[in-house]
Amino acid sequence: MRFVLATLNPDKLREVAALFPKDLGELVALSAFPGAVAPHETGATLAENALLKARAALALTGLPSIADDTGLEVEALGGEPGVRSARYAGEGAGYDANVRKLLERMDGIDPARRAARFRTVCVACFPARAPIVAEGVLEGHITLEPRGSEGFGYDPVFEVGRTGRTLAELPFEEKNRLSHRAAAMAHLVIRIREGLTPPA
Repeated sequence: MRFVLATLNPDKLREVAALFPKDLGELVALSAFPGAVAPHETGATLAENALLKARAALALTGLPSIADDTGLEVEALGGEPGVRSARYAGEGAGYDANVRKLLERMDGIDPARRAARFRTVCVACFPARAPIVAEGVLEGHITLEPRGSEGFGYDPVFEVGRTGRTLAELPFEEKNRLSHRAAAMAHLVIRIREGLTPPA
């Protein structure tokens, strides 16, 4: 079976491709299809955005499609940036601009009050079946300044649990073992396998 990964983000493609089991099928990048565009993420929740992206890829390609949406939820900011994480500093903002805005909003907040979590919702859409939805969460806190050169997005300012390291300080393989996206994909794969297994 061929699956389309509904993203044009090369960083996300690299992570998901490494998490996708080879025996489940071939994972094809959305960019391989003429006319592929990233749909506007107009959903009010991560699940709505992931579903929107997966359905758009299914409509374009006719193939089962997988999409995710990830939000960084900072407790001291009432859950911001949340569903607007990728656009926190404005439409078209890059990683650095989003991180700068986050650190500006966090300026003066005591280290004990900088708890945060990454939440990822993954969706798989099929031509003739109901969508499958799965979620993964990674707890941590926001650092005072960026650290590390790996990863992307908010990784340099997100310190993982008690590791003492940000996601950007972790080797790619280690991050992909413990990340929110890894947890969501693992749950999604289990549910896809269940759906593909014929009843006894």
